[in-house]
Amino acid sequence: MVSRQKVLTKVFGDPQKRVVKALEKRVKVINELEDKYKKLSDAELAKQTEVLKKKLSGKKKSALDAILPDAFAVAREASQRVLGMRHFDVQLIGGIVLHEGNVAEMKTGEGKTLVATAPVYLNALEGKGVHVVTVNDYLAQRDASWMGELYHFLGLSTGVIINDASFVYDPEYDNEAHDDEKMRRLKPVSRKEAYAADITYGTNNEFGFDYLRDNMVNDEELVRQRELNFAIVDEVDSILIDEARTPLIISAPAAENPEHYLTFSKIAAKLAPEDYILDEKRKSVALSDKGVEKVEKMLGIKNLYLPDNVRSVYHMDQALRAQTLFKRDKDYVVTHDGEVIIVDEHTGRLMHGRRYSEGLHQAIEAKEAVAVQTESMTLATISFQNFFRLYKKLAGMTGTAFTELEEFHQIYSLDVVQVPSNRPLARIDKEDLIYKTEKAKLKAVAEAIQEYHKQGRPVLVGSGSIVKNEMIAKYLDQEGIKYELLNAKNNEREAAIVEKAGAKGAITLATNIAGRGTDIKLGEGVKDLGGLVVIGSERHESRRIDNQLRGRGGRQGDPGETQFYVSTEDDLMRIFQGERIASIMDRLGVDDDMPIQNKTVSKTLESAQKRVEGYNYDTRKNVVQYDNVINRHRKVVYAIRRKILEGDDIKYEIDRLINEAVHQLTNVPAKNNKRFTEEFEAIFPIGDEKIKAIGAEKRDKVRETMAVEAVEKFYGEREKALTPEVIRKVERQVYMEVLDQLWMQHLENMQHLREGIHWRGVGQRDPLVEYRVESQKLFEGLQTTLREEVLKVLTHLRPTDVTVQLEEDHDTELTRLAESSVEQGVNEVASVTHIGDDDFDASVKKAKTVNDANKARNDARKKKKAQRQNRKKNRK
Repeated sequence: MVSRQKVLTKVFGDPQKRVVKALEKRVKVINELEDKYKKLSDAELAKQTEVLKKKLSGKKKSALDAILPDAFAVAREASQRVLGMRHFDVQLIGGIVLHEGNVAEMKTGEGKTLVATAPVYLNALEGKGVHVVTVNDYLAQRDASWMGELYHFLGLSTGVIINDASFVYDPEYDNEAHDDEKMRRLKPVSRKEAYAADITYGTNNEFGFDYLRDNMVNDEELVRQRELNFAIVDEVDSILIDEARTPLIISAPAAENPEHYLTFSKIAAKLAPEDYILDEKRKSVALSDKGVEKVEKMLGIKNLYLPDNVRSVYHMDQALRAQTLFKRDKDYVVTHDGEVIIVDEHTGRLMHGRRYSEGLHQAIEAKEAVAVQTESMTLATISFQNFFRLYKKLAGMTGTAFTELEEFHQIYSLDVVQVPSNRPLARIDKEDLIYKTEKAKLKAVAEAIQEYHKQGRPVLVGSGSIVKNEMIAKYLDQEGIKYELLNAKNNEREAAIVEKAGAKGAITLATNIAGRGTDIKLGEGVKDLGGLVVIGSERHESRRIDNQLRGRGGRQGDPGETQFYVSTEDDLMRIFQGERIASIMDRLGVDDDMPIQNKTVSKTLESAQKRVEGYNYDTRKNVVQYDNVINRHRKVVYAIRRKILEGDDIKYEIDRLINEAVHQLTNVPAKNNKRFTEEFEAIFPIGDEKIKAIGAEKRDKVRETMAVEAVEKFYGEREKALTPEVIRKVERQVYMEVLDQLWMQHLENMQHLREGIHWRGVGQRDPLVEYRVESQKLFEGLQTTLREEVLKVLTHLRPTDVTVQLEEDHDTELTRLAESSVEQGVNEVASVTHIGDDDFDASVKKAKTVNDANKARNDARKKKKAQRQNRKKNRK
């Protein structure tokens, strides 16, 4: 894609420059309105919101484009008065790019938080809601509190969604417990109120999880979100690319013996390298023939791959992956409480609430000898690709997107526009220094830090893992040099650490790009010394991550310097021709402490990065291709569910099910009368005589008409006995309960299908095509079972079992269904927050509503937090 782009550029000119030139003309129109709005008083300027809303009322979609110049001019003038910040022209260009539903690539330090305000304001005028998506809870709160002041001035409300809490910006509210003056204005409210705001800030995880939760509730009042209208995704590459390989999953505990994981973990630990085939490039591992024999001997079985040993193969595979491919303090950390938490490989942040699927997380827990949590059953799931494609309009902004241009376009239909910086780039990017050994490289990094520190220049060092991060720290400890350490173990302080990283003499050791979203501003006198020095202690497998690290320096035309240090023992080099380069260095007589700068080696590195990027893209593309199949099912199920939940005519739906069932039962040729009677009676107990009479009729159409009339009469009598109001409530409750149970089972069936479908490729069949065919059969089976189960419950439920007081406890089938639904809700709360059953006391387990479960969850969290704080005090 990129090479083709270069050819087209040579022939037709740079398309990016043409796009920017056209946008500059539109900015000129906005600038011409500046004097008009400067003359208005504060009250008059604030009133422009209502003026612009009136211009939109009843107009077509294109009406937003028509008022864009005025809306952007109003937003800029209000920002100048309220925040003391006036949008640069390039920030307005970025804003137009976002409004048009594209990705704006803007260098670090160009003020992307402010860039978003103009398109957010414009689109919020429609009253349909705008979501601003950030990478973590802190940034969601910070940005909402900073910009909430501006939106409030313009008469718009601002909400915030974070893990376990939600707020609205209220200038009259004062949370004295908060250190940040502006964040003190965030008033706690319900999730629904935060989503009802004109603009809602939140994280990608929370927006996605709330979407799934909304499609699990049994009461319309519990639905949190409005329609998914327009979203602007900050750090869009991190959210839509890096995190897209891991879907969002809400799960509940399932029965699985933890001892299995412990047994296989011990076996995996005893295996030697010759017992398995490890492919680090593809991150896969499998037992060799020798390894299979050894495992069979340890298990005391003759054949590991007999059908009876399917679970053993499953456990062995995951234990082997945990042992060989997943490293502590790189892929995950183990807390003092014995909890295994995933580390985001791209940002170095802890991914609280996320667990590896398919038993891998349990296998890692067994490997680390901590408590093995029970496996989970999937209640709801969606990939980030398919969640964000639900928005009517999607846009994003980041400092690095162009290398992923093709993926943004193919997966999300987003074009990338490179917005020029406000000031020319003055940063110096040096050629890589290549060392023979890891030890020599890290020593050189430490010496370079020490040298820059003596000059008073601030230094930011980026590492690919916590291990490397801490190894560099040890070198500095030996020299008695002070530094700030930023990695997944202390990332709650990341914003505070990064803000000071530009101070004179500051040294900051960070994993990858931890601290994104916070500017590094140079301290007094630092510019004269040459600005911030950014050191990369290794090359990442993605060029984009390296570019993000470089981008931490040289903001807004500031001076700066970047340098990457590489060794032939680095993972990327080792996997891709590191040994060959090391042997060349040996032949040339290069000492361990002597670096080389070689364009050929640098190109080899870049080529390796491109190959890994291509592989990762294929992985994500594969994820979305398979998820697209289940996404079609999800859309159908969720649409039906929402329709029933919102009070649409449930009677129409039940009548449809009855007609379909009757048609299915009465239109099978040469049906055995006895069998017909049994099958009909199972769904419609209208009496043996009536059923036999229907079955005896030879004419298909007459037989079907007789059946429909008999069933309608039977069901009409039931409705009369219960009253229409009660039967509607019963129908809705039964329908949703059966649908939810079948959907969970369908998700599990689809997962099993997905796990085994690749074997079809051995038989020269396309696994994806096979998956589509098989999954369609499963979904048709779900629809048939839904129809039969709903009708069976409704037609066999005795009128005496149901009273008008449906909310009261009765030992009836209906109450059992309702209690089952509550239990499912409690399980959802438990699984989403990962609080074990021990934290739920007897009164909680008897919860009558999901709200009660939520309250108990919050109490349990507070209790757990207090226990952690006490342990910390005791350790001190």
